[in-house]
Amino acid sequence: MMYRCGWASKQNQERVLAITISKSHFEIILNEAAYSSFNKEVYGNTENWKSALENKEVRLQWDPDHDIDGNKENRRAIQLGMKGTMLEKFGKEMIENIQDITRFVKEQKQLIELNKVDILEVPVETIYKTTSKELNIRLGVEPKSDVSGRVN
Repeated sequence: MMYRCGWASKQNQERVLAITISKSHFEIILNEAAYSSFNKEVYGNTENWKSALENKEVRLQWDPDHDIDGNKENRRAIQLGMKGTMLEKFGKEMIENIQDITRFVKEQKQLIELNKVDILEVPVETIYKTTSKELNIRLGVEPKSDVSGRVN
């Protein structure tokens, strides 16, 4: 996120908020997501995909993740966009805490600029798997098996 907002320096992205929600609410959002571009593995055909886009209030896309210098990583980062009642529910019911971390983000950017990356504070990241095998497969974080149980 820090790369995407220019470390809190891009126009209209000068504030960085850390929003806390429960894993169960995050999975509700993921379950309601439609890919923003056609994914044959998930939808089979464009008609199914277009129907999902019309009926879902969450958009999902996978983008390349970036390191602290902005270089693309092999891993991908999920981006979610919400609208309608899902966005309202997110704002009114799902948020547990909001913290303005703008100052911290700018301090971390200064450490990079001063080549003090040894004291940079970055989160430990792991692949998040939901409690649903079907959802994990749809998200691409778990391989799909065929009817014989072989992994595709």
